[in-house]
Amino acid sequence: MNQFAAVILAAGKGTRMKSDLHKVLHPIAGRAMIDHLMASVDQLQPAEKVVVVGAGREQIESAMADRARTCLQEPQLGTGHAVQQAQAQLAGFDGDVLVMYGDVPFVRAATMQAMLDRLNEGDGPAAVVLAFEPEDALSYGRVIADGAGRISKMVEFKDADAAERACGLCNSGLMAAKAADLWALLDRVGNDNAQGEYYLPDIVNIAISDGRVCAAVTTDDPNEVSGINSRGELANAEAQWQQEQREHWMAQGVTLRAPESVFFSYDTRLANDVTVEPNVVFGPGVTVAQGATIRAFSHLEGATIGEACSVGPYARLRPGAVMEKGSKVGNFVEMKKAVLGEGAKASHLTYLGDAIVGKDANIGAGTITCNYDGYFKYQTEIGDRAFIGSNSSLIAPVKIGKDAIVAAGSAVSRDVGDGELRMVRAEQLVKQGWADRFHDTMKKKKAAAKKD
Repeated sequence: MNQFAAVILAAGKGTRMKSDLHKVLHPIAGRAMIDHLMASVDQLQPAEKVVVVGAGREQIESAMADRARTCLQEPQLGTGHAVQQAQAQLAGFDGDVLVMYGDVPFVRAATMQAMLDRLNEGDGPAAVVLAFEPEDALSYGRVIADGAGRISKMVEFKDADAAERACGLCNSGLMAAKAADLWALLDRVGNDNAQGEYYLPDIVNIAISDGRVCAAVTTDDPNEVSGINSRGELANAEAQWQQEQREHWMAQGVTLRAPESVFFSYDTRLANDVTVEPNVVFGPGVTVAQGATIRAFSHLEGATIGEACSVGPYARLRPGAVMEKGSKVGNFVEMKKAVLGEGAKASHLTYLGDAIVGKDANIGAGTITCNYDGYFKYQTEIGDRAFIGSNSSLIAPVKIGKDAIVAAGSAVSRDVGDGELRMVRAEQLVKQGWADRFHDTMKKKKAAAKKD
């Protein structure tokens, strides 16, 4: 396979998003839209990646870090002009160039490969265009091509005649060309149009007028080339992605009780025979092992759920939460940077932060690990088979030994040894008749206040 360079256009202002965040950095399923595209590009191991930036360049340059080169388009004079800005970054590169858009995030690696493969077929196309056939072609530019995909003309909708508008094959804007052909053709693109801009698709018509072959590759999924320019389109893209993931995971043997109410992240990983009840949200970084159950209204992020575990309902697992085989967290339990050992349980109303809980330990209702003193975080360790009574506060750093018992209502600030009972409560004080006298006094005061 020839080496190729990916040029990603991301210089637009994205004014329709009405956001201080650059358009291509808006997330879909927990990942910036440009990163969805970059992940597909990276599957093909490009020799070079160049992102063309403009408005909000600092945000994109920071997001790309060392993952891609960037170049500036200023002023912004059209897509052809944008691609030309990458020429200096690709000086000396003589392979294939694949041009894509940062706000068209769902192009599959297989589709990119199909474009590159067509570019290197025996008829030597000067350019390969990615085409699509939407249900309603609207005002998309048309690709006039024969049955073999050889293009005779590219035409903008406003310039098309009735016969050309009747053609359902549309231009996605994505294109592949040999580097030498691309730069030479772009040098010949003019700006004699209503916008006074240099348009990338014009290289196709120039090449055809030279007698060169240009070809179209058609995607079988028009949603693959959907662009995102507004909050509404962003929401539609999220919905499209989520629906595809729901279908994917059910096909992999995951039970979704109410699929439409479950939301995944780009890197969610579920084993077969996992059951997910309604209204569950998977944030980034979640892995769930075979046979686990995620009950309704739970939110998981950065968590690892072991085999046959049970989560929720109404549980929150934050980054660093690890549940080992057969462990359980119930309703209104929160875990953060904590390990719940095999068979251990925290059934309700508990916070476990910066904690290690041993095998078969039981954490009573209302228990919290007090892990923060306002400056630093500290760890709590709870041994195997320990029993923590309800409404206990474990003030870190502290260790509770194996088989130890902490009595309900205790505030434990010192280590508890193996097999010990620790009870930390104030002495109960009883004053006979005090409450009756208090109520009598307060009732008389209230009655007097009403008379006034």
